[in-house]
Amino acid sequence: MGDRWHIEVDRSVCIGSAQCVHRAADAFRLDSARQSHPVEPDADAAEQILEAAETCPVEAIVITVAGSGEPVFPPED
Repeated sequence: MGDRWHIEVDRSVCIGSAQCVHRAADAFRLDSARQSHPVEPDADAAEQILEAAETCPVEAIVITVAGSGEPVFPPED
């Protein structure tokens, strides 16, 4: 993919399902409150990170292209 992505988790929406951790264990962790957060806010673009965002049951994960802010997920309508 070649891009760098900026990853955010809306902790007010996250329900701690851990689907992101199951899909991309190197990119996401749950804290003691079972809230998800990215291991690194900026990471190399990876299919596993995109799958984690797509499978989040409450769409709490937002991915943009680092630097430009161009949306990756959720896509703009």
